Amino acid sequence: MYKNLKLEKGMYHITGKSFTEVLESMDPSSAYADTPLAGLDAYERQLKRFDIHVSGVHCDRVEKFFSTTDSAVLFPEFIRRAIRSGVEQSILSDITAVHSTCECGEYQPAVFSDNTAYGTAVTQGNSLPTASYLESSSTTQLDKYGRSIHASYEAVRRQRLDGFSVLLRTVGIRLANALLLKAISTLEATSGSLIDAAATGTVAYADLTALYGEFSNYDMTHILATPSVAAMIMALDQMKEMASTQPSSILLPFGSKLCKCAGMSADYIIGLDSRFGLEMITGGDLLLETDKLIDSQLDVITVSIRVAFRTLLTDAVHVLSL
Repeated sequence: MYKNLKLEKGMYHITGKSFTEVLESMDPSSAYADTPLAGLDAYERQLKRFDIHVSGVHCDRVEKFFSTTDSAVLFPEFIRRAIRSGVEQSILSDITAVHSTCECGEYQPAVFSDNTAYGTAVTQGNSLPTASYLESSSTTQLDKYGRSIHASYEAVRRQRLDGFSVLLRTVGIRLANALLLKAISTLEATSGSLIDAAATGTVAYADLTALYGEFSNYDMTHILATPSVAAMIMALDQMKEMASTQPSSILLPFGSKLCKCAGMSADYIIGLDSRFGLEMITGGDLLLETDKLIDSQLDVITVSIRVAFRTLLTDAVHVLSL
């Protein structure tokens, strides 16, 4: 049986912990192994405690959260999870090599320099070639992205939770697309090399193999292109069999995954080794004004995130200009 925890607004304001992490510390999921509640996290168990159904035939309406003062505390986390699920539909997580966090508005990165060829033999008594990993002379500024959603409680209270969740997911998807474009502009500006396509404004298979050939120490795991350019690639004769055999994941014959990125410039294609190319820095998770949501003062639902991107290793990123 789930625990009848005392739920309070302050649980959203504990430094260094999310609301779910606070719940987990009070009601660990490990205690529910081999029980009917196994597989649920602490938040989901509290939904069951208050008999709140967020999907399915018996899906409740928003007002169910406000049946008690305790259950109202669960509502901001419902909103955060719905928006987060939209964010997670982006390819951003697929192309990010490392995700770092920063508690302030500026991130102090370190830079790795390793330019001497590894094939250089060292004779006895001489020093080995050196690589350096030093603090950068410049900081990376985190920018704030988000949205204010004007929605009165009267307008929201009678909405089914699954329908309301769909609308919140669209906010997450569009927010993630904005972050993706920021990541792409960072990669394009700090790539290892820029090569030109054979014919302006179009892409040939030979151009893609030339881009592939720019990768020496790394591999081209992903190709990022605007939808119109991705359509050109899909129309190539060499792609016909790949498109039919890989319906859920479009791979080029040499193994790179083709990703279409709405809003990206059609003037270039980015080749990337997703294991080494991109660092994402955030100032924490999605932020919400939780107190107003708990008090059902839904004049404005605000969601924001502070984020920056940095190219880790320029040799893991190359650009094909169209």
